[in-house]
Amino acid sequence: MAGHPQPRRPAGPPRILPLLLLLLSAAAIIPRGDGQNLVTEDVTVVEGEVATISCRVKNSDDSVIQLLNPNRQTIYFRDFRPLKDSRFQLVNFSNSELRVSLTNVSISDEGRYFCQLYTDPPQEIYTTVTVLVPPRNLVIDIQKETAVEGEEIELNCTAMASRPATTIRWFKGNKELTGKSEVEQWSDMYTVTSQLVLKVGREDDGVPVICLVDHPAVKDLQTQRYLEVMYKPQVRVSQNYPVQGLTREGEPLELTCTAFGKPQPTDMRWLRVDDEMPQHVVVSGSNLLISNLNKTDNGTYRCEASNAVGKSHADYMLFVYDSRAGEEGAIQSVDHAVVGGVVAVVVFAMLCLLIILGRYFARHKGTYFTHEAKGADDAADADTAIINAEGGQNNSEEKKEYFI
Repeated sequence: MAGHPQPRRPAGPPRILPLLLLLLSAAAIIPRGDGQNLVTEDVTVVEGEVATISCRVKNSDDSVIQLLNPNRQTIYFRDFRPLKDSRFQLVNFSNSELRVSLTNVSISDEGRYFCQLYTDPPQEIYTTVTVLVPPRNLVIDIQKETAVEGEEIELNCTAMASRPATTIRWFKGNKELTGKSEVEQWSDMYTVTSQLVLKVGREDDGVPVICLVDHPAVKDLQTQRYLEVMYKPQVRVSQNYPVQGLTREGEPLELTCTAFGKPQPTDMRWLRVDDEMPQHVVVSGSNLLISNLNKTDNGTYRCEASNAVGKSHADYMLFVYDSRAGEEGAIQSVDHAVVGGVVAVVVFAMLCLLIILGRYFARHKGTYFTHEAKGADDAADADTAIINAEGGQNNSEEKKEYFI
């Protein structure tokens, strides 16, 4: 056996050069060039989705393109994948591009990925993969499930385990409110809690308070709580009869009291302010009836209602008029209307007369001034002037007046 020559192993495929290049890329640090012939972009991806990394060559000279992970392990060397991670898949390979997809991305995949081009000297450029994590949960805690009007209540909204830290916004109905946020970091995750202090009124009962998340990894993530506010009654007194008319002697009066509150009022009563209730007044639940009014009924009548929160009231002031108060007022109004009409006609007639007289005098004024003293200017004395003005025989034709 020792004297026999050892058999030769069959020669394998010539893989020395690719293996040597792989070893050099994994073990040696290639001098970083300025990446003048390489192009790539940063990648932002939501956890669990797909990230696509692209290494492109602007002016291809058939040099080898390689993609490495943040630990400088070769993911793809040309179209060959030495890294045993099936989540990396080749999307496109050519002399000018190496494009790789990474499925089911997690936080551990975040970092710098290197594109290398084997030129002389070698070139290298990196792309940053950023992984976003939406909030795991969104919860509103309210200090008191039921509040009383005028109280301040505290609400807290928590968004857990997000990356980056989320922004929380508050809304009451359609109105945005301002809360106070605190951020806690656990490893690479952030938990944000926002506190809102709100003074509530009866108008807030049944209104939703909304906690909305503003985060690049998620849209329209929100939760809400409806406010429950208790308030004392709102009381109103209405006149059923007479309907919008005068309360006159001998006629009936009917009033109705309505009250709304939370909880609904259970105790309602009528009373007369600063005096006793007349004996002929009939009270039936929320209604008050006086069948035959007289002036002794004048006064203020009050309806009171109460619930667990408090007591409220509304007043009605009664004034009883004479039985003919409405008729006399109607007659007086008719008389005033007639007198006013007559005065208007008289004034209009006088104005018309003045206009006619004015036009008449305006048309004849020039004739009288021109002829009434004609001939008096040339008289030697006053007597002669009077004779000439009154008209002598010599000027009889000139003293004529013409009316048109």
